Formats: sequence, C-alpha cells, structure tokens
Amino acid sequence: MTEQNGFKYSILASGSTGNSFYLETPKKKLLVDAGLSGKKIESLLAEIDRDIHDVDALLITHEHSDHIKGIGVLARKYGIDLYANTLTWSELDEKNALGKIPSEQKHIFEMGKTMTFGDLDVESFGVSHDAISPQFYRFMKDNKSFVMLTDTGYVSDRMRGTIENADGYLMESNHDIEILRMGGYPWKTKQRILSDQGHLSNEDGAEAAFNILGNKTKRIFLGHLSLHNNIKELAHLTMDGYLQQHDVDTKREVNIIDTSHEHASKLFDI
Repeated sequence: MTEQNGFKYSILASGSTGNSFYLETPKKKLLVDAGLSGKKIESLLAEIDRDIHDVDALLITHEHSDHIKGIGVLARKYGIDLYANTLTWSELDEKNALGKIPSEQKHIFEMGKTMTFGDLDVESFGVSHDAISPQFYRFMKDNKSFVMLTDTGYVSDRMRGTIENADGYLMESNHDIEILRMGGYPWKTKQRILSDQGHLSNEDGAEAAFNILGNKTKRIFLGHLSLHNNIKELAHLTMDGYLQQHDVDTKREVNIIDTSHEHASKLFDI
C-alpha cells in the first residue's frame, strides 16, 4: 500500500540499450519512456510487483528509439494515455515511430510547463540533446521531488534553477571520455556523444550533480551508462570521488546508486 506522504519510484531500465522509469502515488501510476519491447517493460514491472494494466499515463522525453521502442505496442494493447510536447509528437507522427495511436490517447505536455496527474505535479524542462525537442521531468508531491536528467550534453544555468535540491536524481553518467575516445565507434559518433547535444560523461555528471544537490538530496542514481563506453564501477567511483572531494558525505548524507539496463531497481520511497 502506497503511503499518502510522498511517492514511490523505480528505475525500470537505464542505459544505452533502453530506458524506462516508473512512479506511483495513491492516485496515479506513471511511466516515463518505454525504450525496450513491450514484453520486457511488462516483465520489469513484474519485478517490482506492478502490473502494466494499472498504468494511467506514459510521458515521453524524446523520439530516440532507446526511449520509445515499446510505447506503440503498450499504448495500443492497454489504452495508456501518452504525453509529449508538440514538436516531439510531430516528429513521432511524421516518422510513424509509434505506429497508429488513437488520437484520444495522445496528449500535449509542453516544455517548461507543469501538469497535475491526480495528486502529483510534474514539471517539464528542456535539455540539450540531438532530438527535435527533448524534455525531462521533475516530479513533486508533499514537498518531495525527484528529477530525471539524462540525454543532455551539458547542464545550463536555467536547467539548474529548475532542478536543484531535489530529494533524488537520476543523473546521466553515460561514458568515460578516454574509453570513448579509444573505442571502436566512428569518429562522427564520438563527436556527437562528446558534443553539447550529446551525453554527459562520468565527470560531467558528477560536476552537474554537485552543482544541483541540496540539503534535501539523499539519492543519486547513475543513469544511461553506455554498454561500450563505460564501466559501472568506474562511473560509481567518479561520482563518489568528485562528491567526496567537494565535502559531500557519500556514506551518510547522499547515497550513490547504480542502475541496470536489464533489471528494475527496487521500489524506493521518497
């Protein structure tokens, strides 16, 4: 039974192979993205004893396949309401990326706006990524909040002002710069990842986390790790080392938590 105070959440999957996030309050159950097959999303929810039939809405961050792969199937099979901004919908529709979705299931959630889902307020904010109009979300209830921040090449001052001092963060630690540079990706792909419209490196993610955390912050989840250009232990050590160097107690004050591209995290209370 969900307690009335705050909310519960799980990082169902986070990584270059697919991303999905689950959040529930006493009144609403939401997904953000479904970048794996519909069947895999169902099995990830089952890992935390939750059922896709109960999901009320699915929020879309942007049109890249590792965030939308299973959305069309889930929307048609279960009648889930979908939310994205106008430009993202235009891109999805133009490319027929989700297949045919009944118009009554398609809703607009513009960048920079706050929408209320039952007893939960959700604020969207823009990020710097090579998608048409990428946005992520801050979830707020009972003076508690959780922020998702991946798929951005840098964190702007404006972004920082929107997302600072949350209770928890899903923070991008996509790649280690040296592993990426030495790896087998084409140079053009490497340039894209390293650009201001690419992804945060381990070091960038650690610096960004330090700049936005506050006295409320208790958990930082390391998100969107590249399968080929990162190592989980290295991402963890980079975040831990940076925060400790800047006098953040990562043993008692802020807990750094790894995520998986294959298995859901436990269901956390905020």
